[in-house]
Amino acid sequence: MFTNSTCLKHMILKIRRDARNFERYQHNRDLVTFLNKFADTQLELPRGWEIKTDPQGKSFFVDHNCRATTFIDPRIPLQNGRLPNHLTHRQHLQRLRSYSAGEASEVSRSRGASLLARPGNSLVAAVRNQHQQEPVPLTYNDKIVAFLRQPNIFEMLQERQPSLSRNHALREKVHYIRTEGAQGVEKLSCDADLVILLSLFEEEIMSYVPAQAFHPGFSFSPRCSPGSSPQNSPGLQRARAPAPYRRDFEAKLRNFYRKLEAKGYGQGPGKIKLIISRDHLLEGTFNQAMAYSRKELQRNKLYITFIGEEGLDYSGPSREFFFLLSQELFNPYYGLFEYSANDTYTVQISPMSTFVENHLEWFRFSGRILGLALIHQYLLDAFFTRPFYKALLRLATDLSDLEYLDEEFHQSLQWVKDNDITDILDLTFTVNEEVFGQVTERELKSGGSNVQVTEKNKKEYIDRMVKWRVERGVVQQTEALVRGFYEVVDSRLVSVFDARELELVIAGTAEIDLNDWRNNTEYRGGYHDGHIVIRWFWGAVERFNNEQRLRLLQFVTGTSSVPYEGFSALRGSNGLRRFCIEKWGKITSLPRAHTCFNRLDLPPYPSYTMLYEKLLIAVEETSTFGLE
Repeated sequence: MFTNSTCLKHMILKIRRDARNFERYQHNRDLVTFLNKFADTQLELPRGWEIKTDPQGKSFFVDHNCRATTFIDPRIPLQNGRLPNHLTHRQHLQRLRSYSAGEASEVSRSRGASLLARPGNSLVAAVRNQHQQEPVPLTYNDKIVAFLRQPNIFEMLQERQPSLSRNHALREKVHYIRTEGAQGVEKLSCDADLVILLSLFEEEIMSYVPAQAFHPGFSFSPRCSPGSSPQNSPGLQRARAPAPYRRDFEAKLRNFYRKLEAKGYGQGPGKIKLIISRDHLLEGTFNQAMAYSRKELQRNKLYITFIGEEGLDYSGPSREFFFLLSQELFNPYYGLFEYSANDTYTVQISPMSTFVENHLEWFRFSGRILGLALIHQYLLDAFFTRPFYKALLRLATDLSDLEYLDEEFHQSLQWVKDNDITDILDLTFTVNEEVFGQVTERELKSGGSNVQVTEKNKKEYIDRMVKWRVERGVVQQTEALVRGFYEVVDSRLVSVFDARELELVIAGTAEIDLNDWRNNTEYRGGYHDGHIVIRWFWGAVERFNNEQRLRLLQFVTGTSSVPYEGFSALRGSNGLRRFCIEKWGKITSLPRAHTCFNRLDLPPYPSYTMLYEKLLIAVEETSTFGLE
């Protein structure tokens, strides 16, 4: 009955969260029928109680002690049928009456209404008293939050209900609760998907107690501090974690271009003349660009001519050339690159690129194109994963980088890192990988199949797994691309950037059209274009310099670039999705971003000054990025 009735689930969950809700639902037919299923009709009624029938033939119960009536049978066990054996039925009824009297006096003191002292309310009081005696003072909502903050919750759901685990909307709701805590549970209390999820794990939730709850002085908080546990939300960390130092990116970029000019990069007097056919853009560019020497690529000016089109190249044709070329060269359908596991917005080198003829030369060519765009200050319409930029800078990758590559793989390794795996996981230094459609076992180190992963060596295991996942089938391709990149650019010049800044240089240094941005923004939660908070927001964005605007865009959308068509063509994880601002959170909170949906959660700050300061902190001090 519980499983088949969504309304019943909703009422019971609401009552568990707040006992006062019982008063609201106690006359509901479904709830009354459900509760009476547990009554032992073989027992006698408590003293002072009587059963009667209304004109429609429906039974109800009269409590002459309190002069109250109810449809709920008072013979319901108070402890879910788990009464101690020494408690007789008479003692049980005595307890029921004492709870009823206690609740009646409490209600009469607070509200002056004895009518509310019904046996149903005595059940509520009993449940309250039982919870007060529990060793861990967690409310039901807090139990839900703690349970859902387990890093392997989706793996558990996959085993229990595979179809539900593929529900992306449900995943977003779970991440929301992880971040917001009990308030998030309350906000989503009427959500059908969440009700189904909670009903699937009802017993586990009721019995689940987080390890921290046993520590002296523990007080449960709906938010975890960054880095405190694997249950942290990456989106929350992104908004709250301070950067290790403040960087003047604009000054760094100006200095970079100044050095390029001083060293003669792209200054001539010679020219690289590329005569391009729009119908054969890739092949024509490859044949011509690969014919130039390293010195010519570095020193000569770039001059683009499209066959059959008149005009002089004063950067317009070159800008369009790099846009069109990057759209084709880095397009996953051509086989050299593939979409990352997280979304269809970022790409990475594809292991299947080995099937492309002369693939290493094509990757060397790709590196040259990246270098040419960099020294001639043209943007590419290509968005890469964070490990890709680290590879360009020859920086080592770590576990946090997998978050941008494969979120689920990252979460599994993060769980291994943050938990004691003794007698829990049976792992060796091996990994299963698919090669030409066949799954084979590969050793992460010599003799790895005979080496068990333990608490002592799991750090080495994680490091090797990260290295394998990043380099999986693409080591030679990456080396060829990096070699081509440094045939054009001096490694000492680009070493001043980190991976995040290099992304801004390659794909996001253009000025932003604020009118286009504002005209293609939608609002939710009560906000609209004329709302005072929204007017303050756009006033703050106008006050921002270009770097801060790019960082704001990167904070909300996950990339610092605007598509060629403008803000109307912003993409989310599943297609076009416009920039969105939603009313969310307390005024003490920082703005929060959902990069999969290009959405900024903006609290209703009471003043422009507070909004500006909070927004600036979120944009400039962010150091991590994740999917909630």
